[in-house]
Amino acid sequence: MKIAFFSDCYLDLTGGIVSSISAQKKALENLGHEVIIFSTGYPKSKQDLSKLAEQNIFQVPSCKLFFYKLTPVSRRPKVVERWLLKTHPEIKNFDIFYIHYESGCSIAGLRLGKKLHIPTVQVMHGREDMGESNIIPVGFRTIVATALNLFHSWYLPHTVDIHRDNHLANTRAKAKMWTLMVNHANFADLVLTPSEHFREKLLSYGVSTPIEVFPNGFPDDKFPQNPPIKKLSPGETLKIIWHSRVSAEKRMMPFLHALTKVKGKYRLDVYGGGGDFFRAKRFARRHDLNVVFHGNIKFDSLTRAISRSHLDVLVSYNFDTFGMTLIEAEAYGVPVFFCDPDMLEIVPKGSFVMSADPSPDKMAEALNDLLDHPDKIKKMSEIMLKHRHEVLISHRIKTLIKYFHEILS
Repeated sequence: MKIAFFSDCYLDLTGGIVSSISAQKKALENLGHEVIIFSTGYPKSKQDLSKLAEQNIFQVPSCKLFFYKLTPVSRRPKVVERWLLKTHPEIKNFDIFYIHYESGCSIAGLRLGKKLHIPTVQVMHGREDMGESNIIPVGFRTIVATALNLFHSWYLPHTVDIHRDNHLANTRAKAKMWTLMVNHANFADLVLTPSEHFREKLLSYGVSTPIEVFPNGFPDDKFPQNPPIKKLSPGETLKIIWHSRVSAEKRMMPFLHALTKVKGKYRLDVYGGGGDFFRAKRFARRHDLNVVFHGNIKFDSLTRAISRSHLDVLVSYNFDTFGMTLIEAEAYGVPVFFCDPDMLEIVPKGSFVMSADPSPDKMAEALNDLLDHPDKIKKMSEIMLKHRHEVLISHRIKTLIKYFHEILS
């Protein structure tokens, strides 16, 4: 098959969506499929663009300064469409348009698929309602959400209008973002989500396009060989690792507040950056916490750090739809800590610690209990190691290909 990926979240960024796209591209190519990626990006030299082209990755027309160093933003979808047809006329002969994210480049992919009568598969990765609420200051949330919603409606029809409710759309801003997400999904021929709980949420808010679940996977070429069982001896320092964004939606600050209440010996290594990075460093220093901030590092160095840890943490709440952090830990047999019941779907039963609620007090309570019962680490690690091959992308990609064949037939 010839498969074209479209994503506003790939070039010049890190995170779960980027990791997911890269792993899927390589797995599909290993099976003989032709894959090409179109993505927004920051300004680049001709030499850099040529190097990307050698990997079948192409940067669509993007804004040069708007949101620079935050998130690359594409030009208007119609500009991207014209550029695609002019510079890549071969795109008319592709079998599948595989869309990730819900902004300009992704909109262009959906619209072009309809015009060329090529099936479109849309992956709904995340909770944009929660993302907007955590990133935008309080007084501007409704304004920004309304503007994004209006821009989106210029290019894709909005036949569903979500109103404020007492559930997930409990503010006007969140209702606007749900309106955007639902109408975006409804324009595709097939929708994929990484988890069943997110599929149910989308259905409840009016997605009428067929939705299937396709979990993210770990890249085969990075998969560790025979990682050891993790063990924690009584009195030994609990080595905790954080490798999500250091930002409000990932809840780094509540976790640091929890650490101020931990009674035993621990060390937290933080990998990654984000809006709360310097605030978190100041808090950890002020409260004399045993926390080391490493910033962004290469994936190979990160996986070595994961393998040296006893516990991997992901403490977002009502935000993550999958959590790549969790399966990266599973690949290395590292037990995980979370506080969102939605994440129960992601990892094997018995391989995790879950706090009773997302508050710092309850997170500290769960960590103190673990330090009082260090033998739990070994038991959880054994379960992780038993199931870890299930997260390989080479196993999961077969499900994606099945969905592609079904939509083509």
